[in-house]
Amino acid sequence: MPSSPLRVAVVCMSNTNRSMEAHRILRNKGFTVRSFGAGSHVRFPRLSPNQPVVYDFSTSYKKMCKDLSCIDGKYYKRNGVLHILKRNERIKPYPERFQECRDPFDVIFTCSERAYNRVVADLCARDQETWRPVHVINVDIEDTLEDATLGASIICELCQGLQQADNMESSLAQLLQTAKEKTGRSFLHTVCFY
Repeated sequence: MPSSPLRVAVVCMSNTNRSMEAHRILRNKGFTVRSFGAGSHVRFPRLSPNQPVVYDFSTSYKKMCKDLSCIDGKYYKRNGVLHILKRNERIKPYPERFQECRDPFDVIFTCSERAYNRVVADLCARDQETWRPVHVINVDIEDTLEDATLGASIICELCQGLQQADNMESSLAQLLQTAKEKTGRSFLHTVCFY
């Protein structure tokens, strides 16, 4: 078993639903975890799909909740967005963008192939200083409340397996294979370096 706690990051595109649900579950299980978005902005759907509501990552969840309540409170309550933002407020004040973080992690979970590609590209573009490895694993999660909870459970099980492993490097392939057999999902995995 590793001598220090596993340092985990979870990344979706906007740091509002999937990454935050995994953040909540992992934090409740005692993991050292941070969550991020990999997009350029935080985006929410609108009744007209061609005009999303867009925020900078520095905008607080509280302000987003207030704004969206004013724009169309019934719509954002019905689709669960107001509930999500209130949950997020209890975890941290505002979304964070992965590309602006320089803290090292042992493992980074992404919630979509798009986020995975952005995280890997960002890590590969950085200067490698310590050559410390970081495992980047994609768990495809639909951006719904139900799938976010299911995906967060899969991520939590993987983290528990990695935390208990004598050697993360040698155990990871078997953990991913077991998770694939159990869930029917495929996982992308690569190693990057700091």
